[in-house]
Amino acid sequence: MNNSADLLKELRIDRSAPPPPPSRRGLWIALAAVAALVVLALIAWAVLGRSRGVEVQTATVTAIGNGGGSASVLDATGYVVARRMATVSAKITGKVREVLIEEGQRVEAGQIMATLDPIDADAERDLATAQAGAARSQVESVRARVAQTEADAHRLSTLVQQQLVSKSQYDEAVAARDSLRAELITAERNAKVASDRLRIADIGVDNTIVRAPFAGVVTAKAAQPGEIVSPLATGGFTRTGIGTIVDMDSLEVEVEVGEAFIGRVQPKMPVEATLNAYQDWKIPGEVIAIIPAADRGKATVKVRVALKTKDPRIVPDMGVRVSFLEAGKPEQPAQKPGVLVPAAAISSRDGKQVAFVVADERVQRREVAVGRSLGDDREVTQGLAGGETVVLDAPAGLSDGDRVRVATASEEAPTETE
Repeated sequence: MNNSADLLKELRIDRSAPPPPPSRRGLWIALAAVAALVVLALIAWAVLGRSRGVEVQTATVTAIGNGGGSASVLDATGYVVARRMATVSAKITGKVREVLIEEGQRVEAGQIMATLDPIDADAERDLATAQAGAARSQVESVRARVAQTEADAHRLSTLVQQQLVSKSQYDEAVAARDSLRAELITAERNAKVASDRLRIADIGVDNTIVRAPFAGVVTAKAAQPGEIVSPLATGGFTRTGIGTIVDMDSLEVEVEVGEAFIGRVQPKMPVEATLNAYQDWKIPGEVIAIIPAADRGKATVKVRVALKTKDPRIVPDMGVRVSFLEAGKPEQPAQKPGVLVPAAAISSRDGKQVAFVVADERVQRREVAVGRSLGDDREVTQGLAGGETVVLDAPAGLSDGDRVRVATASEEAPTETE
């Protein structure tokens, strides 16, 4: 009994005893989780917050030079054009058998560019050859008969004088001779017609060969073997040309000058051309002619400009900027060359013309001196240097030192589609 009582006492809960100390493991786990969240937040702020900034569009500043001893009196934009360019086609309708040109290939005058299927033309020539042969044989046959009748008429003439034959027999011989002579003339004319027809058939065969009309460079290949080509636009799947050839020695520049400034341009006037593809390359030239017609819609006059430099880098339809130079005046002191920027890069702040230059994801505000207006661009003579990046359409709240983010092509795409 005592043992049982002792066991029951041991199983009794002593509520007066102090509680066991709590475990701190959960507290440390919670503190570690909070610290991890704080670190992640700092990293996200450092990465995302640093890339944040005002989204802007930018453009590159283009350096321009002066004309040395000649000052530019006018600037205009235009394109390189070819005065001698042809889309070569066949003279007849036919199926292309072979094309012997490729884009960029140089061809000489008379070089074969393509051939057409000559089956029909060859058949026509064979028929004309046979007809010409038959006509020549007919001529020889009639000529032999004429010789026989002439001999008969001559013999009967002698016999008539001797009164050995009647006069009527002689007259019949003379009539037969004259008839055959006329028949011979007709046969000879038929032979000539057949010969002419054969020559035309030869031309038809030659028309199946397409040749280059002049020396130049192939800029387009328009047909492939098996296609039907025709000099007339018949629609459907019929091609109208084999390829396009450009005479690179005939390249020149066509610019459109505003009516208000055309008085500054004179024939033989020196110019300096700058291709958009090669901004640092100044090409000398001169004015060929001023086209005596104006465009009513654009209020411009077209001016032809000759390039004095021949170079394979100059190709048709290239954009070019032309500076018309004023020659023959005393040389002026060399001026510091300016730069060219889009007009949208110039902003007005506190009554001053400024531009914002992007460097290390921040903008620098610079005061600029603005010169001439050249189309959609403005000349800046002070404050900017070639190659720098400027902000276009700067927001009103943009200030010096602000962080910016240059809009990428993917970000600009929705705006362009709108």
